[in-house]
Amino acid sequence: MVAEKIRLEHEAARLFMRLYQRRFGVSMRHIWHNEPAKPDVSCYLEQQRLDLEIAHLYGSEAEAMLLLGRELSPQTRDALTALQQVPVQERMLAALDRLIRQKAHKRYDSERVWLVIRNTHPVWHPEQLQPFRQSINLPQAQPFEQIWLVTDYRGEHGIAAVYPPELA
Repeated sequence: MVAEKIRLEHEAARLFMRLYQRRFGVSMRHIWHNEPAKPDVSCYLEQQRLDLEIAHLYGSEAEAMLLLGRELSPQTRDALTALQQVPVQERMLAALDRLIRQKAHKRYDSERVWLVIRNTHPVWHPEQLQPFRQSINLPQAQPFEQIWLVTDYRGEHGIAAVYPPELA
């Protein structure tokens, strides 16, 4: 279970790093996994250390169980059940908001941390994020310098900046 979580985090981090390098022409390299007080993965952006907190965006309990390879907590199960009640066109925003709020309340032993969210939902596409970008409710007190979305599971459609707005 822990090994699967680490594998998914590393896979998402490597995918994000490759897509970021391609888009901006900068070097991102050398990742390693961290212990809990730190974000999930650390790497170097050019010559500066950067910590990445990795999250996976999903839309149903079945997808989450498949992705995480484990039973879900009652809170996650309740949140996903509630998400099923939201109209399909609003589900991506609701899921992103829930995930960002959850991660934004964490505190990290890090000088510089980005949140990288990997979209695992097979029918949510990058162009669907555009109208919602301004609607995402980011808590005022949050630890992230930047928030990025890997727009599909394999990274075929690239990455999209979620925060700060000037990156969009």
